[in-house]
Amino acid sequence: MLTYKDMIAAADTVVPRLKPDEAKKMLDAGNVLIVDVRDGTEVAQTGKLCCAVHVARGSLEGRADPTSPTYNPAFKHDLTVIVHCAGGGRAALAGKTLKDMGYSKVFNGGGFKDLAGAGIEVEK
Repeated sequence: MLTYKDMIAAADTVVPRLKPDEAKKMLDAGNVLIVDVRDGTEVAQTGKLCCAVHVARGSLEGRADPTSPTYNPAFKHDLTVIVHCAGGGRAALAGKTLKDMGYSKVFNGGGFKDLAGAGIEVEK
């Protein structure tokens, strides 16, 4: 039986996890899409990173697939993608999904609080 822990461990093998300062440096350098996969209620409570596109984890596949009617044009296969959530677990799974969908430069940014703490601006 495959467990949640097993799924995250498998995702961690293909989606590198960044330290918060590494994520900030990548964002500062540009040509990066940061994706917040937390639920809407979480984003409403804390705000989101100023540069992030919010896509709840359950909607990711439709937003990232250019053939989907719900495609978000912010998703481009040539961009580096940093996915984050509250702690990194959902981001790992979302990152693996994006890799499976052909996004080649995908990283797990970990948790929102750590990224905000590294100096990435937050908008309420």
